[in-house]
Amino acid sequence: MARKPNLIVILIDDLRFDETSISGHPYMKTPNIDRLAREGAMFENAFHTTPLCSPNRASILTGQYASRHGIIDNVGRDIASHRLDNYHLALKALGYETAHVGKWHMGNDSSPRPGYDHWVSFKGQGQLIDPILWENGSEHQVQGYMTDILNSRAVDFVKKKRKSPFALFFAHKAVHPDLHQNASGGIDASTIGGYTLPERHKHLYEGKTYPKRPNMLPLDEVAKDKPALKMMFEARAQPLSRDILAAMDGGTQEEIRKRAAMMASVDEGVGMLLEALEATKQLDNTCIVFLGDNGFFFGEHGLTVERRFAYEEGIRTAFYVRYPKRIAAGAKFNQMILAIDIAPTLIELAGGKPGDTVQGKSLVPLMKGRTGKWRKSFLCEYWSEGAWPWIVGMGYKAVRTERYKYIHWTHHQGMAEMYDLEKDPYEMKNLASDPTVAKEREAVKKELRKLTAEALGI
Repeated sequence: MARKPNLIVILIDDLRFDETSISGHPYMKTPNIDRLAREGAMFENAFHTTPLCSPNRASILTGQYASRHGIIDNVGRDIASHRLDNYHLALKALGYETAHVGKWHMGNDSSPRPGYDHWVSFKGQGQLIDPILWENGSEHQVQGYMTDILNSRAVDFVKKKRKSPFALFFAHKAVHPDLHQNASGGIDASTIGGYTLPERHKHLYEGKTYPKRPNMLPLDEVAKDKPALKMMFEARAQPLSRDILAAMDGGTQEEIRKRAAMMASVDEGVGMLLEALEATKQLDNTCIVFLGDNGFFFGEHGLTVERRFAYEEGIRTAFYVRYPKRIAAGAKFNQMILAIDIAPTLIELAGGKPGDTVQGKSLVPLMKGRTGKWRKSFLCEYWSEGAWPWIVGMGYKAVRTERYKYIHWTHHQGMAEMYDLEKDPYEMKNLASDPTVAKEREAVKKELRKLTAEALGI
């Protein structure tokens, strides 16, 4: 009988689609991450269905839209996160030893969730320097830099001698900045630690510049074509919002540089994992998936310190899979794949069958070259929340097809947006009221209604 593959998911917090060197970052160097793509596959059209930490993490683990699993925002959903239909439960039933190492971020409860034999995590966002970890049955403080500590814990798990296959969910805090709660439990400018680097990387990439993309426009130019964003820009101009944005280097070249430098530690950890797998003769029998948990904006559409919006920078992700038993080195796939496809893919590779509640599609047929009957559209959804003052009342349902995107802002009339991604890849011309695309607009609105109902299980 063929050995079941080991399964590793490496999840990076807030990683943009282009924040690896192989995906186009102008100066960042990520040789070990790039190796995953060179020796495996790049999925060049990979997306998130809710571009926000907690909902999307739950979507990855369940294979479900947020409409179904119910983790719709970043507030403390501790009890709900203990009840998720996590794919590691299925893997345990299939004989796997399972582990979670890193950020959980569905509530502030750091204790182990169902489905894991081995657990290393922390409360909420955690902290980058000298973090408090839950491991070996209790919480304790660990000296050092969070990324380095998590790298070592992941490598220790991989090196462990075992007779059964393993599944590791390895979730970095990087490249998210430190956000410490104040005495009242909230976050304001005085409690933001910002992007923190280890001493060895503090000056990495100094003086480097990220080039301006075509959709990095002045706010007044953006607002005349995007009425929902005009409302948000007015809220961001208030003193509290301005202070928070300034504390996080929002939209500056320094923010982009620090994020790139934070990725150096992440890349070192990927190299450590690859080395450990090679040393234990497990590498080619291990499926490694690498992605981010949502996108991020560097100023596109006037957005900074943001990831929630349905524009391409918010919903796209770098997505690499190395598994030589199924994927030829250097393969590239252009089909639209989603983060919710991870759960059914890994269950199938483990020899199981995804349950009826799983809404993602296994990527195994694509790996086998069967590209017919693949999705032609998907739903992107976000609910109004109160994490930052400028996003209250900004919920939406959106549909993306291979050519068009339509965004329905659920709380306001007359704010819809539609883009022809073939002619307008930077989403600069809103076609929501353009009579020349009336037929196409009705088609995508119909598709949006269908996908919204399907996500709810109706």
